[in-house]
Amino acid sequence: MPLFAKIKGSVAFICYVINTIFWVTPILIFSIFKVLPIIFIRKVCSYILDNCASAWISVNGIIEAIFHPTKIKLTGDNQFSEKEWYMVIANHQSWVDILILQRVFNRKIPFLKFFLKQQLIYVPILGLAWWALDFPFMRRYSTAQLKRNPKLKGKDTEITRKSCEKFKHKPVSVMNFVEGTRFHPGKHKKQSSPFEHLLKPKAGGMAFALDAMGSQINKLVNVTIYYPGKIPSYWEYICNDLDEVHVDIQVTDIPDAMRGDYSKDREFKIEFQNQLNQLWLEKDNKISSMAENNK
Repeated sequence: MPLFAKIKGSVAFICYVINTIFWVTPILIFSIFKVLPIIFIRKVCSYILDNCASAWISVNGIIEAIFHPTKIKLTGDNQFSEKEWYMVIANHQSWVDILILQRVFNRKIPFLKFFLKQQLIYVPILGLAWWALDFPFMRRYSTAQLKRNPKLKGKDTEITRKSCEKFKHKPVSVMNFVEGTRFHPGKHKKQSSPFEHLLKPKAGGMAFALDAMGSQINKLVNVTIYYPGKIPSYWEYICNDLDEVHVDIQVTDIPDAMRGDYSKDREFKIEFQNQLNQLWLEKDNKISSMAENNK
C-alpha cells in the first residue's frame, strides 16, 4: 500500500475519532434522562439521541467523501420511510459492512440498531454509545455453561425480548447479521455450509425480535453486499483501497408464517429456519450473479 494512502487513512481515522467523541458526548448526556420513569421524557430523549446518531453518521459520510470515496452500486428497492418499522438482514464479511449499511440507509429509514455481542459493551466510548442508543446486546451461553448452570437456559432469549420491546413505541430499524459472525473460508469449511458465498444463517435472534415487537414491525429489508476483488478490512477501506461495492436491497412484507413462538413451537422453529435458508439460497445465487457480471 502506498505511503500516501496510509497517511490519508491515518488522517481519516483521526477525523472519525474526533467526530465520534463530539457526538457521543451529547448522546451520553441525554441518555442520563432516559432512566427517568417518565414516558414522555424518555420518548423525547430517544428522538434526540437518534438524531445525534444520524448526524454522527452524516459527518462520517463527509469524511469518507473527502479521504476515501467509494462508489456504491445500488440495485433493487429504494422506497423507504422513517416512519416505518423495519427488520434488516444482510450477509456479513467485514466491519466495513456496517459503514456501508449506515451510508446507504442513513436518514432514509429509522436509525439502524444492530444486534451486538454482549462483550462489545466494553469497547471504549462506543460501548456506552451503543448502550445509550438501545442497541440490543446478545449473550449466548455455550452447551458447557448450560450444563454447569441449567438456570441460564432461556436467559439469552429473555434478554433479546426485553431489548426489542423497547422498540414498540417508536419507529426503528433492527439490523441483524443472521450468520452471527463474519464470513471466513475456514468458518465456511468448518460449518460445511451448503452455500458457496455464505455461512449458515441462524434464525433465533431474528425470530425472537419479530415475536417481541409484534405487528408493529412488518417490513423485511434483505440486503446483499458484494465486494468485487477482495473483502476489505477497515484499514484498507479508510486508506481508499476499495473502489466500489455492490449492494442489492429487497423490501418485502414480513409473512405471518415468520411470526410465532420460536422457543416453544418446534414446527414453527423448523419452518422459520427453512424460510431463512431459502432467503440465503437466493442471496447466494445473487452474489454468484454479481461476481459473474463483474468479470
